[in-house]
Amino acid sequence: MLPRIIGKAACVLLLAFLFFSCNEADAVQIWTDRPEFALYGEYYNNSQNQYKVNVRYMELPANELSRSNSPDIIIASHLKNSSMQSNFKNINNVFGTRKLSRNIFYPLLLAAGRIERNQFLLPVSFNIPALIFSRENEQEMSNQFTVSFDEIKEISLKYNIINSGSYTRMGFSPLWNNRFLFTASVLKGASFREDTSQQGQARSSNRNPLIWDSNALEQSMLFINNWTGEINTSSQMEEDFTFKYFYESPERLILSGRIFFSFIESSSLFLIGSDVMPALDYRWIMEEEMIPLTEDMIMLGISKWAKSETAARAFILWFFNMENQRQLLDYFRSNKLNENIFGICRGFSALSAVTEQVYPVFYPELLGRMPPSEYFLEPNQLPANWAAMRERVILPYLSERARASAENIYPLERRITDWIRMNR
Repeated sequence: MLPRIIGKAACVLLLAFLFFSCNEADAVQIWTDRPEFALYGEYYNNSQNQYKVNVRYMELPANELSRSNSPDIIIASHLKNSSMQSNFKNINNVFGTRKLSRNIFYPLLLAAGRIERNQFLLPVSFNIPALIFSRENEQEMSNQFTVSFDEIKEISLKYNIINSGSYTRMGFSPLWNNRFLFTASVLKGASFREDTSQQGQARSSNRNPLIWDSNALEQSMLFINNWTGEINTSSQMEEDFTFKYFYESPERLILSGRIFFSFIESSSLFLIGSDVMPALDYRWIMEEEMIPLTEDMIMLGISKWAKSETAARAFILWFFNMENQRQLLDYFRSNKLNENIFGICRGFSALSAVTEQVYPVFYPELLGRMPPSEYFLEPNQLPANWAAMRERVILPYLSERARASAENIYPLERRITDWIRMNR
């Protein structure tokens, strides 16, 4: 087991990026983009002596798969794409008597790893977006669990203060966080997704793998433009306020009364420092009875070319066990390894009982606060290079479009095509 001295965030990250090795020839090989899995692997190896695992960090593990070079298990984000069926084994037989039950998973998440009736991927963890605010302002909220766009606008308008032609207090600006702009586009129906219309056919290296509802995307940006004009006067007024006051963290700005809301995702929400978190509260963002799951949902699959399939299935059965996940969380807390890691794989566990019954023990702010899963909006199937495309193309486009009309900025379609050409 790791010595208790490993408690600093830097040590955790250093350890996590190491190749966790053992010498057994039949050890399970795991490739992952989640560095904390090095710690999970070590815990598993020390908890039993029948099998061992090697955990290797890779930025895009699925892109490295080949018949001659393949692990047994891949655990990563963005595995749900057109290559899912060709890269992973059908794992229907992990379910059954004395094995896994489908009922322990959130149904929507489990369905995300299925093609027709065959299960190829298992969900590991997920995150959802939220707004944080001062606990002193809790009486302003109409709902104990969620907040809608209309309520954000209404509260912000009442909260705003202008002195000498500029804002000295602002409730919320959609422009403060590009991830909020993306969340708004998803909830307004932009529906970014992988283009599977030519699946199985040869593709041009310059072909755009992403499609979306152009009209819904444009309407979502018009919604943001109108929000800015109606609530905060103009994007320039928002920019001036941001430039003047955002030298402090959003949490400090909230507690000082400078702003009312700040956008955050659950992966970061419960990592806010203990000196600040007791003074904050939060609400999940919900619009038209939809709470969007972020697109970086972590999933697990057995490679089609796995060499130690029996051992791989044994690890899967161990990992997707409520008591084992509770012990992992307890081990992290007792060894002070959870300062930079929320939950299982930096998110809510895909096992509903773990998230709803175990997590509140470790994160008391969650007690009774998880929304019903029937409101969850599952991410679409996205291209394998979605993470890079989102950060380098989609989010910059949304940021520009939220501040200017469509005629005055470079079109999204051409941005994606140019980016693909430059990175092929």
